[in-house]
Amino acid sequence: MNSKKIKVYTKTGDDGTTGLVGGTRVNKYDIRLEAYGTVDELNAAVGVVRSYPIPENLKEMLEEVQNKLFNIGSRLASDEKGDAFTAGLSINQSHLLFLESSIDELEEELPELTRFILPGGDLAAAYCHVARTICRRAERRILEFSRHQPVQPEIIQYMNRLSDFLFVLARKLVAVSGIEEKPWKQF
Repeated sequence: MNSKKIKVYTKTGDDGTTGLVGGTRVNKYDIRLEAYGTVDELNAAVGVVRSYPIPENLKEMLEEVQNKLFNIGSRLASDEKGDAFTAGLSINQSHLLFLESSIDELEEELPELTRFILPGGDLAAAYCHVARTICRRAERRILEFSRHQPVQPEIIQYMNRLSDFLFVLARKLVAVSGIEEKPWKQF
């Protein structure tokens, strides 16, 4: 295997621009970068959750999610020329079904949700709630970007399902830790 060392610094962004997959250069504050940069932030937050001592099957679910987030980031970072290069990374119905079946599986073992709950629990659950809020922001940035450039509809659907998954996962992590969920008390 012939592997070429990847340099961390290229100096090409010193002028305030970055290169898309496909070669187009855009400003680092472009809405496209806000979209895939927030997906990257979400991926890092999911990695934090996965780093906690949680059940292995949940870590595997999160690893699957992280791989899909890299796919989404790559697709969002592709210009017209790069679309052909990243086309194989598209999100499809099977990825949506993975999230939906994971949500269903996790919910089977949880008490029925009858009230709003406060984000918290142990550190893994609390950070899962943080990831959920980052996911919602990423979804908003992607929707904003989609008003300017075409975005695969399944990406938007995936992000919507993912925030639901992270909510249910946070509840599951609270249950696993033995901590009681705290309901919102309206005063």
